[in-house]
Amino acid sequence: MAITIREGGPDDLPAILGMLDSSVEWLVSQGRTGQWGTEPLSGHARTVEAVARALAEGTPYIAEVDGVPAATLTLTDGPGAYLSHLPPPGEPERYIHWLASDRRFKGQGVGSALLAHAAETTRRAGVGLLRVDCYAGGDRRLVAYYEANGFTPTHTYTHGPDDWPGQVLARRVDQDPPGGR
Repeated sequence: MAITIREGGPDDLPAILGMLDSSVEWLVSQGRTGQWGTEPLSGHARTVEAVARALAEGTPYIAEVDGVPAATLTLTDGPGAYLSHLPPPGEPERYIHWLASDRRFKGQGVGSALLAHAAETTRRAGVGLLRVDCYAGGDRRLVAYYEANGFTPTHTYTHGPDDWPGQVLARRVDQDPPGGR
């Protein structure tokens, strides 16, 4: 199995939405519906618009396994308006949006490979801070996933009329990782 990471673009929107839908299906099968609900995200016009906007404003990356799109994330220069109530980091940053994987590739390291790529891309750009936010409800497994990939929780928040629980996490990328580069 070979994981390669390439820069994506607007033409990848259908594949990215497919990965998001696969994630929703898997979450539902696990009884974990608090994060993204029970319906495919591709059926929500506002979500499709938000994903397309992130693609246009940032740089999407696609991890492929043997040439098949397996996971995605998009890097931008900040979190966006929905987190404008939180204190700014006080320095330039890169921000991860829409990390998702096709669940057929679960456990094969594609998400972690993308996160490592995002960290290296951020460091090479001369930016020292990489941040992300995620669903922090239920068992907090998603928060633990980011922690296992070198992120530290910084701010909690709630969003929307249902007080969706969120967690912002940060990772310094301007220092040598354990074991050197």
